[in-house]
Amino acid sequence: MDIQVTRQYHELPEASKWGWRYHHMGIPTTQKIQGERYIPHLKFHVSGFDSSPFGIEWMRFEDDCPIDALIKTVPHIAFEVDDLDKELSRFDFDVITKPNAPGDGIRVAMIRHNGAPIELIEFRNDTGRK
Repeated sequence: MDIQVTRQYHELPEASKWGWRYHHMGIPTTQKIQGERYIPHLKFHVSGFDSSPFGIEWMRFEDDCPIDALIKTVPHIAFEVDDLDKELSRFDFDVITKPNAPGDGIRVAMIRHNGAPIELIEFRNDTGRK
């Protein structure tokens, strides 16, 4: 993907201009956290999202978790989008996790940009977002 953008410090990132909205930051950890929730089909634990005023989510991965190693080791930022498929086709993104459903009414995909993982998340149906 070749996105050349020059911006001033006071300007929003280009993704904001595309309509992408900050959703959360995911941070890998190896520490067990009280109240974490297990996602069995993805083999990892999540915690903190529902109680963080900043959208911080901790992620602890099982040894045999099939998720890309970059996601397991580098924090990611997640953006909510209206149409996941449309946004993935916007540029020649390096997709490291194809669109999937981690829960009811949610579709996500992960891309890599400048060595960092970025999550795109779309809400549907019972979530009342679309």
